[in-house]
Amino acid sequence: MTWPTERLAGHCEVITKGTTPTTLGHEFTESGVPFLRVQNIGGGTVTLDQNTLFIDESTHRILERSQICPGDVLVSIAGTIGRVGVVPEDVPPLNCNQAVAIVRPKKDIHRPFLRHWLESFAAQAQMRGATVTGTISNLSLAQLGNLKVPLPPLPEQRRIAEILDKADALRVKRRAALAQLDTLAKSIFFEIFGEKLGAPAVDTKPHYASVPRGCSWILLTDVARLATGHTPDRERAEYWNGDIPWISLTDIRSLDGTEATSTLQNITPLGIQNSSSVLLPKGTVCFSRTASVGFATVMGREMATSQDFMNWVCGPLLDPTYLMWALITSRQRLLSLAPGSTHRTIYMRVVEQFRVLLPPIESQLRFVRRVARINEVKKSMRASVAELDCLFASLQQCAFLGEL
Repeated sequence: MTWPTERLAGHCEVITKGTTPTTLGHEFTESGVPFLRVQNIGGGTVTLDQNTLFIDESTHRILERSQICPGDVLVSIAGTIGRVGVVPEDVPPLNCNQAVAIVRPKKDIHRPFLRHWLESFAAQAQMRGATVTGTISNLSLAQLGNLKVPLPPLPEQRRIAEILDKADALRVKRRAALAQLDTLAKSIFFEIFGEKLGAPAVDTKPHYASVPRGCSWILLTDVARLATGHTPDRERAEYWNGDIPWISLTDIRSLDGTEATSTLQNITPLGIQNSSSVLLPKGTVCFSRTASVGFATVMGREMATSQDFMNWVCGPLLDPTYLMWALITSRQRLLSLAPGSTHRTIYMRVVEQFRVLLPPIESQLRFVRRVARINEVKKSMRASVAELDCLFASLQQCAFLGEL
């Protein structure tokens, strides 16, 4: 069945966007009216988390154009294009910045239907085709309003949205289960080691009053060799695009808590030879010490890193996976050792003072075996999530072609 396609603007009461209050001389506040940004939108809904900004009531009244109502459909139109969320009915008054568009449909469009369509491949392709790309990608309100939306009768819109809601709920549950697995290794670490110590497993304190029986509180450099990294000259093409993985800050968040086997950028042996880069062995633990401070990974093969990392080659008394999780579970404490606000750094002289809770190697390996089992389950579940995503995309396509 083929349905008529209509301009989105022709079926909306309002298509508008916000502005940043500081451009009008108003400041953010500690509390008040939540002020939404792109990161508050996604997965079909709006999230108010600990990073949400606020404005006061008087600023909210001044920013009348971008006052958000329950049921509004929000679309990100700058930077990250095409994130969509429907505003729940029970939220407080909201406002937003210029990267967020407010779409207020008329009664002939069912909001959950519009949300699913805006997230579909067809709609996202229209948005990408209309996007103005410069330093930052932008979608204008006119371009958003010109999107061609398939419009079946309202009862059919509701039927389609209900089917897609149920299918999407399965994906959400599977992702939630996967997120729980992501926290399980940390929980097991605390259960086995952290609760007994009652403090971070990595710190600069010279001693603790109580260390678990059989463990020692020892300088990390006494049980692991400390190494740094470097960036080869980017003007020398022969130093880049080789076969040596090179971990940078661009990689580290996605590699956190995992074994690294590939990176976004590779370097060549010439890049190693003609810089301060070091080829490090498999099993080296990498810890980011600048900007994205506190993330850690274990090399799954020979690699190098940028100068933004401190790297430890573990000796026989220290297992790399144990050390990685000791660093990760101590992240908040280690962050406090990085001065600065915009560009935080843990300096070498501080890193050299790192001490680690060192259990017997047998205890470390028991923990590592449990983590390995968790990773097997995560691998299987990620494959399942990917399969569900493919099935959902296929279901979306059928739905908006009138074949559902």
